[in-house]
Amino acid sequence: MSRRQFAASLAVIGSLAFLAPAQAADPENTMIITLKDGDVTIALRPDLAPKHVKQIKALVREGAYDNVAFHRVIDGFMAQTGDVQFGDMAGGYNADRAGTGGSDKPDLPAEFSAEPYVRGVVGMARAQDPDSANSQFFIMLAPNPGLNGQYTVVGEVESGMELVDKIKKGDPDQNGVVSEPDRMLKVRIASDK
Repeated sequence: MSRRQFAASLAVIGSLAFLAPAQAADPENTMIITLKDGDVTIALRPDLAPKHVKQIKALVREGAYDNVAFHRVIDGFMAQTGDVQFGDMAGGYNADRAGTGGSDKPDLPAEFSAEPYVRGVVGMARAQDPDSANSQFFIMLAPNPGLNGQYTVVGEVESGMELVDKIKKGDPDQNGVVSEPDRMLKVRIASDK
């Protein structure tokens, strides 16, 4: 076989690799959020943030995220949710305090990584203390390199980003606070029946 034939063979094999179907995500680390317009599938990243992913999965399995508001949504930036203490729109919703609460679980130590904050990345919200993330998380609507290495990345949207884009936006003059917000209707882990 000549060099030219060998090189051509490698080029064909390389192009076929792009045609192969992507491997399915691990169902145990796949979170599905049902919104008013459909399902958003998120690949959780225990390789980057094992403690945060473990806590998120525990809250999902308790049903803690069901009916929780997207209390802060900034167009061109991110959509924040996960305040299970004050954001449950089916019981205990407090518009004045949504975004200030967490869960009955302990705050988590930061698990920062080099993963960049690009569109579709899911990160943990926190207070000024890097070790204060608890239950709240946000989905990036656009890249924001200023967050890189400052907030824990816990996952990325695999499908349904167009539905995230439809989440009701907040008032820019109120730092994205949303009146009559959209909510996560149901949240589940794909491996759970």
